[in-house]
Amino acid sequence: MNISSISNSISPLTLNNSEQKVSDNQSFQNMLSDAIGDVNKEQIEGYKAMEGIATGKVTNLQEAVQQIEEAELSMKLALETKNKAVSAYKEIMNMQI
Repeated sequence: MNISSISNSISPLTLNNSEQKVSDNQSFQNMLSDAIGDVNKEQIEGYKAMEGIATGKVTNLQEAVQQIEEAELSMKLALETKNKAVSAYKEIMNMQI
């Protein structure tokens, strides 16, 4: 079996239009603000979906539940990223010079 022929027939995976290009002049503070804003937006959409479910105004229950799950996952990702950053900071601070 020739593996190279198989790998040539498979196109490389690419992200569709969701690729974000970071410009050289964009600061870490701006990237962090944008990320926090995105998480906040997801949370607001999740709360609106929960409110819609509670009031019975939701026409597509599956879509509302999906928005709630996306909000939960984005918050978990943000918290885990924060925990890793704090852990790395503590580790750096404990290093001997």
